[in-house]
Amino acid sequence: MRKGNRHVVVVTAAALALLGPGAPVFAEPAPLACADTLVRTLDGSCNNLLHPEWGKTNTPYLRVAPANYADGIARPASGPSSRFVSNRLFNDTSQNLFSERGVSQWGFVWGQFMDHTFGLRQEAGGENSPISFDARDPLEEFRNDLGSIGFMRTPAAPGTGTTTTREQLNTIDSYIDGSSVYGPDVTRLEWMREGPVDGTLANNGARLLLDKGLLPRRDSRGDAAKAPVMAIDGLLRSNPSKAMVAGDVRANENIALTATHTLFALEHNRIVNALPRSLSERDRFEIARRVVGAEQQFITYTEFLPSMGVALAPYRGYNANVNPSLSNEFAVVGYRAHSFIHGELEPIAPEGTYTEAQLAAFERQGIEVEHEDGEVVLVVPLNVAFFNPNLLGAIGLGPVLKGIGAEPEYKNDEQIDNQLRSVLFQIPVPGNPGCLDGPELPKCFRGVVDLGAIDIARGRDHGMPAYNDLRRAYGLAPKTSFHAITGESSSNFPNDPEINQRDPINDPDIIDFVKLRDGAGNVVPLDVPDAADGFGVTGTRRAGTAARLKAMYGDVNKLDAFVGMSAETHARGNELGELQKAIWKKQFENLRDGDRFFYLNDPALAAIESRYGISYRNTLGDVINMNTDADVSDDVFAAEIPVLPAWANATAYAVNDVTVYNHRTYVCRQAHRSQLDWTPVVTPALWRLVT
Repeated sequence: MRKGNRHVVVVTAAALALLGPGAPVFAEPAPLACADTLVRTLDGSCNNLLHPEWGKTNTPYLRVAPANYADGIARPASGPSSRFVSNRLFNDTSQNLFSERGVSQWGFVWGQFMDHTFGLRQEAGGENSPISFDARDPLEEFRNDLGSIGFMRTPAAPGTGTTTTREQLNTIDSYIDGSSVYGPDVTRLEWMREGPVDGTLANNGARLLLDKGLLPRRDSRGDAAKAPVMAIDGLLRSNPSKAMVAGDVRANENIALTATHTLFALEHNRIVNALPRSLSERDRFEIARRVVGAEQQFITYTEFLPSMGVALAPYRGYNANVNPSLSNEFAVVGYRAHSFIHGELEPIAPEGTYTEAQLAAFERQGIEVEHEDGEVVLVVPLNVAFFNPNLLGAIGLGPVLKGIGAEPEYKNDEQIDNQLRSVLFQIPVPGNPGCLDGPELPKCFRGVVDLGAIDIARGRDHGMPAYNDLRRAYGLAPKTSFHAITGESSSNFPNDPEINQRDPINDPDIIDFVKLRDGAGNVVPLDVPDAADGFGVTGTRRAGTAARLKAMYGDVNKLDAFVGMSAETHARGNELGELQKAIWKKQFENLRDGDRFFYLNDPALAAIESRYGISYRNTLGDVINMNTDADVSDDVFAAEIPVLPAWANATAYAVNDVTVYNHRTYVCRQAHRSQLDWTPVVTPALWRLVT
């Protein structure tokens, strides 16, 4: 029924009775002629009964601000070469700076998993528009056998880009609904469910198909050519039939992502197994699907967003006038947060988990093996983890998931790890299909994929407004200088004898780090390994960010939105700058308020819990512990290395003592002592984040 501007779903007692045996609960996905359905469609259609196409697959991204094309229609705006900018702004020079809030790597892993749940731009059919790669650039350090950085424009949405503004399609639905687990269509889902593949879901089982506790491979049912399409790159190019199959085509992109997909397939099957066998296979499947979608929403809104410091307006119920579709600005600017990502993953397993032969095999792949306090830590570079699902099976699901939560993510600033900025993939060659290191093995073909440069180019491709125009669109005042963006005192190069004052922007010395300070302002040694591993550490380069931006862009009003957003200063302890936080806030509120099946608006979830004892209110740590042999903390979004710096000064902490910093409350788990003016070594074994 309608109530004012809100659409209120009423689930009657008769409808809830359908959750019991003897009656079909859930219909197959319906066409756009919608009934007041009690189940999500796979493609997102009919979630909004007044606007059935809102949030649906293959619909254009929305725009918050007018498009910015050079010709007003489709041609990308000009600007400095994106690789040129990347070398001078995003280059991390191997100096690691970590999360200001002590957020673990689950921050970026869950962020990517959600990104692959609600956004996938169309790729096929776009124009080739490679990014220039100048090997003679004084700040270029990397070899690129390709000669350029591959980049394809996103195809124009039908009916746009010729006489009207070019728009782009989101090929998956915009809801947080578990679609990365179940897929956007019946064909993919049928292949992934247990039972025959014969063109109908009617005789499929409730469980998802798994292979020895892992996602099935494309050849698991025999003919890989008949399996769902999966994105193939890197090492998988030599054997694409070994790609694992999931609801989203990108599931093999890295082993952390593949592990998360696997985790929720296991969670689906765990829920199915907990339901009575008297229910039909379809009902058990759909109940589990409903709970998994709600779990992912619960984790996103009660763990992920709070960990990032994103506070939303209070939830006031479903609003049928809110369009949840992703905005272009969110997809192409705001949710691009590659600065968080480590250039390596570090799975953790008990000593003795692997044989000496297995450890030697890991090392041959370029994985470093470390032994620490009865545990084995595998340091896996991202280029090794990239499109390498076999590695997940070799390492094990539990160690990968545990390792993600053990270390903090990187600080969200203008730096991007060189594993993403310059060394991301290798192409197998004859005689070395696994790209292994060895004196007698031929070297693989190496290409550079610069995600920072691609982020800039993608913004221009999609007609993103300039930085200040985007700030205005989100209700923020424009910045009048480059140093107003960065929080520095000047936009000029320093009078430093180490800098070539005649051409400073092309002097490699401008990006050298000259000073590091911790969250309390204490100097951190530059020459001591791991000295900067604490939280809130900031770095000063020989030439400030503002000076480099001014030299490259000249006018603050011509700054690419992604570049300006990345360079923004943060309030102390915040993971996001002002513009990025505003973009996230608006989009995640729309994803919540415009979803008829949002977990706080779905009474069927309470009925499921009452009748079957199955709750969606599980933290990500709960889901991991229930489905794997990993033993992780309640709050996996809090890193397991020191999280409270010098501001947590006290003589002693007792169990259940509370400390507050930057509006976040921590409760002591284990008594310990901390002297004044000393930075305590505090871990989640000692502290629990409450709010």
